[in-house]
Amino acid sequence: MAEENEKLSSLFAELKINPKTSSHEAAFTVEEQAQFVGSIPGTLTKNLFLRDKKHGLFLLTVLADRDVNMKDFASLMNLSGANVRFGDEDLLKEKLAVIRGAVSPFALVNDSAAEVKFVIDKALLDAELINIHPLRNDRTTSIPPADLVAFLEHINHKPTVIDFSAVKPAEAKPAGGKPAAKAAKPTKEADADTDGKNVKKETLLGLSAKKEDDFANWYTQAITMSEMIDYSDISGCYVLRPWSYFIWETIQQYFDAEIKKLGVKNAYFPLFVSERALMTEKDHIEGFAPEVAWVTKCGKNDLAEPIAIRPTSETIMYPFFAKWIRSHRDLPMELNQWSNVVRWEFKDATPFLRSREFLWQEGHTAHVDYENAQQRVRSILDLYALVYEYLLAVPVVKGQKTEAEKFAGAHHTTTVEAYINGSGRAIQGATSHNLGQNFGKMFKINFEDEKGEKQIPWQTSWGLTTRAIGVAVMVHGDNKGLVLPPRVAPVQAIICPIAAKDMDYRELVRYCDEIHSELKKAGIRVDVDDRQNYTPGWKFNHWEQKGVPVRIEVGPRDFANKQMRLVRRDNGEKSDIAFTDAASVVAALLETIQDSLLAAARRGRDEKMVTVTKWEDFVPALEKQCLVMTPFCDDREWEEKVKVMSREEGLKGQQESATVATSVAAKTLCKPFDQPPLPEGTKCFVSGLPATTWVLWGRSY
Repeated sequence: MAEENEKLSSLFAELKINPKTSSHEAAFTVEEQAQFVGSIPGTLTKNLFLRDKKHGLFLLTVLADRDVNMKDFASLMNLSGANVRFGDEDLLKEKLAVIRGAVSPFALVNDSAAEVKFVIDKALLDAELINIHPLRNDRTTSIPPADLVAFLEHINHKPTVIDFSAVKPAEAKPAGGKPAAKAAKPTKEADADTDGKNVKKETLLGLSAKKEDDFANWYTQAITMSEMIDYSDISGCYVLRPWSYFIWETIQQYFDAEIKKLGVKNAYFPLFVSERALMTEKDHIEGFAPEVAWVTKCGKNDLAEPIAIRPTSETIMYPFFAKWIRSHRDLPMELNQWSNVVRWEFKDATPFLRSREFLWQEGHTAHVDYENAQQRVRSILDLYALVYEYLLAVPVVKGQKTEAEKFAGAHHTTTVEAYINGSGRAIQGATSHNLGQNFGKMFKINFEDEKGEKQIPWQTSWGLTTRAIGVAVMVHGDNKGLVLPPRVAPVQAIICPIAAKDMDYRELVRYCDEIHSELKKAGIRVDVDDRQNYTPGWKFNHWEQKGVPVRIEVGPRDFANKQMRLVRRDNGEKSDIAFTDAASVVAALLETIQDSLLAAARRGRDEKMVTVTKWEDFVPALEKQCLVMTPFCDDREWEEKVKVMSREEGLKGQQESATVATSVAAKTLCKPFDQPPLPEGTKCFVSGLPATTWVLWGRSY
């Protein structure tokens, strides 16, 4: 870092420019930078690192409060056929050698090959000073626009200037199609409203990407700006911050209590597995082999044999099952562990959904026969459905995977599948496997039955991961940020006192503390945001972005009347209630919101679930972001053909990256347990062979 700043200082001296740099706490967002340096002269900026397959890389610097639409950017830059997206963390480090939060035009000093095109907001060139980070996020440099342009031209990055005022805003029209009437000018009374009911939300916190226009970048912004995750310096690994880890703890507590009712006990097995044990079940490990991470050195010395880091724990646990199981009296053996696993993914990483390390629970059981094993498979799948539907308010489809999609080495796999309305993709929520007797044979697990004869147990394994958090974010979030289901929200209600000049703020806060005490006694997770260095509008936006289900606004009139105003995060509805009713009304409202979120998600999914009986209707349905139910011959070869054919038809002659995690190809999600009637003689939608089952297909994460 010192070397990089020395490089900047040297260039400043060479160009005879003398910008002023201020020190402050590390700022990872624009609003944090505004908080730390708001008192110094200059205009704050927002710096976006962008990529497009056809047109290359861009660094766009705009006014901090500029709402940037990627389509507008492409239009202003005359980028024909562009699909502009944010560049990921790895690409940012590779090209500009900075972390997120430290991006600025100065980072172009590290782009010696001039691969990144620099674009600047015309409005910034009219500023007296521009405030930007000098390759680190605990410093802010104030520089005149002319000096910044001279610096950039010197390092071979002449700016392209674009004028966002040339973008014509979309004209809102009512349902009848007539131009909307002009908005009424706010009255003085509204402007002077000291209870904050009409407070303008003046904040730099908002998401710039829209869920409906740029889903991937909307998701990234939603989980980072809400303080759910942060980025590790190791590609594909992430920090789960308290706001997201609380959700995982809630899932843990619920699921752990339920499996203990079934007789499952918790244990913990080592992180490492020997190469010999890992290779015992070859069909099983074949599916994981490309993703296995190996430890080969200790200090400077090579290990006698490489040791794998668990991608899953069958091969670690089952040698102990063979040791501990001797008699039918030892069965069932039912163990669960809460742990992490490592799978060295080469596809594009997505926080929560696809990462190189993730948290999960994995259950492993052994039973005397198929029926008992299958009962456990289905009881666990039912619990997974409850985690999604009861806790996370995400509807799921329960079903069985096809042979091609089942867990490697398993007898069969059951699954819960969710739908992301916005991206139009399905996602596997959790799986419960009947492993049959295959692993018992490989690991020599056997028991003596009641007749004294040797038998091989039937086994199961089942797992749920932190992916569930990402699914809930994607399903419920909106363009303001997260919308958290109350049952998993770290804070279910946030109390915001709204100050007024003619009232002692401390007196108002004391009233808010009384409300806090009443709600807390009712078991509601509640907090008071009594910070005075932020405006009410900033606080409203902040807690909306974090997805808190209920906001409680308290102004002088509320204090005088012993009341408060409730605002729902999911739909914005407002209601005024008395202090004496607070606990009962808020508790009931949280239940209403939970139910509303599940109902809305189910409606959104069901509207996108269609039935197709002919191939020519299949890809068009996928293009409409639908889940597609079809009659199918359940043949592995034809399943692979559907993947290939749907990919080719969906790409329309374009290429798809080998590392892409979201292919346009269709895949089977499951054979739903809730099967529609299949009349005799029904043909498979693609092969024309006799159909044997209904299968749910979709584009999937």
